[in-house]
Amino acid sequence: MNYSFEKLEIWHDARELTKIIYKITREFPDDERFGITSQMRRSVISVSSNIVEGSYRSTGKDKSNFMTIAYSSLMELLNQTIVTFDLSYINDTQYKEIRSQIEKVSNKPCSLTKYFKSLQNGT
Repeated sequence: MNYSFEKLEIWHDARELTKIIYKITREFPDDERFGITSQMRRSVISVSSNIVEGSYRSTGKDKSNFMTIAYSSLMELLNQTIVTFDLSYINDTQYKEIRSQIEKVSNKPCSLTKYFKSLQNGT
């Protein structure tokens, strides 16, 4: 059985971003396991989890709220990516790969949030 969120392109894009983050953070220094590694993983999981939770809410306002949270977690991940690049934990290729996937995902919550808010406002 498949659930409706599994049909969402944004969820698939967030899932791909999760795989990228987990693969790259495996190579981070051991002393960062409970620091930036854990933080980045929590942020990326929050993105897809809030997309799923929002997709099952009944009102446009609730759906919009969860898309906003997903977007906020995505921006948190972007900041963490920039920091890890500055600290030379990731190289230029990895940085560009993460950033590209973040941009791919980030366009969709904004559109969904606007759509859900329009449902709330009846427009």
